[in-house]
Amino acid sequence: MTLLELIIAAAILLILAGAALPMVRILVIRPKEVELRRDLRDMRNAIDKYKDAADRGLIRTEVGSEGYPPDLETLVKGVQYMASDSNKLRFLRRVPIDPMTGKAEWNLQSVQDDPDAKTQGGNNVFDVHSKSQGVALDGTHYADW
Repeated sequence: MTLLELIIAAAILLILAGAALPMVRILVIRPKEVELRRDLRDMRNAIDKYKDAADRGLIRTEVGSEGYPPDLETLVKGVQYMASDSNKLRFLRRVPIDPMTGKAEWNLQSVQDDPDAKTQGGNNVFDVHSKSQGVALDGTHYADW
């Protein structure tokens, strides 16, 4: 009788553990998704601020760049502000690490690229996307965010 009770108790525990496993997956992935959205928003805001400063003539930009930064490192290192040698205007503290890939590497999109292009072909940064090929909890791909 005791062996039967032990087997039934173990079976119940396995069923409960199996039901809790998907919840653990969500608890691990959701904070990473929140961090990814925040990092993408921060980088896109920095690109927009760079573009605004270039459009107002506060910073010098390269011909053909359409006023967008040449790369993400430019947003971190900063650019000369209004022809001053000592003042630099910085837009990002650092290039964030993609929480899905664990690397500070991002898919960059330039103004000259096709809207559906997955690789950068131009000489500026218009938008950024994750390099992760994973699928989010809502069913969308991280690379499409």
